[in-house]
Amino acid sequence: MATLDILKMLTNGPIIPAARSMDVFKAALTHTIVPSVVLLFGDINSLPVLISLAKEHKKRLILHLDLFDGIGKDKAGIKFLARAGITAIITTKSHLCKFARDEGMIVIQRLFLMDSDSLRTGLNLVHNFRPDAIEILPGSVPASAVQELILKTGLPILAGGLIRTKEDVDHAIAGGISAVSTSRQDLWDAIMIKKNT
Repeated sequence: MATLDILKMLTNGPIIPAARSMDVFKAALTHTIVPSVVLLFGDINSLPVLISLAKEHKKRLILHLDLFDGIGKDKAGIKFLARAGITAIITTKSHLCKFARDEGMIVIQRLFLMDSDSLRTGLNLVHNFRPDAIEILPGSVPASAVQELILKTGLPILAGGLIRTKEDVDHAIAGGISAVSTSRQDLWDAIMIKKNT
């Protein structure tokens, strides 16, 4: 799928709201115009309610698989999520990317970029498992590392972690990041709150 198509499916601006609790999740569903919400909490028991709420508000759930309880981090777990209605995941576990791609999911590979070695390792993982997008942490990664990822992968680069101010968002976007994910409601409310709410 083309980079622009993936980005349009995930966001319509510089921020993708991320939710660490049900209250924040509901706020993201009802107070933003973004097409997706990153889910950073939950378990197999809450999944039907989360999916139902997202559908009601016409939002795509981007499930952070590593933070979701009760689902096997294996092929069977991915199949279960796909059948339940999950169409996008984030994971640090690159071997799950192929399973998720086989199920037609949008796959975002999360990479922790702490130094040059982690950048090289991340590039190898991406080349081997071909996600649809990359999310890098922290969001303050130097622009030169972001540009290297863009040049060598051709994928949209998202960022998360340590995004605290609008200036942090602007800095990330200026450095080549396509969008940032954040659970800070003051940021996504200030930048992309629904009109007439």
